[in-house]
Parts: sequence; C-alpha cells; structure tokens
Amino acid sequence: MLDRFARFSLAIAEIDRCWHKLAAEEMANYELNSPHAVYLNTLYSFEEGLTATQLAELCCKNKADVSRMTSILEEKGFLRRQNMDGKLYRAKLVLTQEGRRAAEHIRRRAAVAVEMAGAGISDADRETFYRCLEQIAEKLQFLCREGLPEKEGTV
Repeated sequence: MLDRFARFSLAIAEIDRCWHKLAAEEMANYELNSPHAVYLNTLYSFEEGLTATQLAELCCKNKADVSRMTSILEEKGFLRRQNMDGKLYRAKLVLTQEGRRAAEHIRRRAAVAVEMAGAGISDADRETFYRCLEQIAEKLQFLCREGLPEKEGTV
C-alpha cells in the first residue's frame, strides 16, 4: 500500500495534469494556453482590475509569469492596462469585453468539470475535503517560508 505522501503527491499531480489538459482544450479556442485560464478567471472576479502584484499573489504565481501571461492576453485583446499616475508598473489589469466573454466561457466549462469530477461526493464530505485541503496548503506554505524543523515531530 502506498504511504500518505505518495498517495497525496500522486493524486495532486494527476489532478494538476488533468486540469491542464482540460484547460488547454478550452483555451485552444482562443489560441491561449491552460495557465491563461487562471488569470482570466481571477481577473473576472475583479471588474475594477488588479495590479500585476495583486494578480501574482491571488494566483500564487511569480511576477515574471504574470508579466509573460498578461502580455500575451493584452496582445490578443483579452485585457488592457489602465495607467495609474503615469506609472505603468502600477497599472490595473482589466479584462476587455472579449476577455470577459472568454472568462465566462471558461467559468462555465470549469463548473461542468468540477460538477462531473465531484459527482457522488456528499456536501458534507466535500466541505470536509476542502477544509482539510486548505489546512494542508496553509501548513505547507508555512513550511516553505520557515523550512522543515530539524527534529521530526516538532510541527
């Protein structure tokens, strides 16, 4: 039997692989890649826009990735930058009408995938799962910031 680490790692890796495959299929309609789906979805929730720093934080991505991805989205007409006080680096990234339509499409398709993937899971089990997943993520974030303790069992 696989240990907890292997089960967790393999399941997360498989979920990530499948998500990227499904997102890539949907994003191909817009000549974009799967990572763009996260940015479109996040920006959709903030009609007034976000700075690149805010977007990076919300998407758990580094600024270089945000810069690359948003440049492509801007080139293809999915977002625009609202200049703030003449400083482009503080500009708000705002979806265009085309960007909002693409984000709405992606959100609808993601809802179908989530619904189908979670079929047969009770609301109570789903709530427990998300609560546990969030707790694991928080603790792993802490360990990434602080490092693993020298002595095992001290967490």
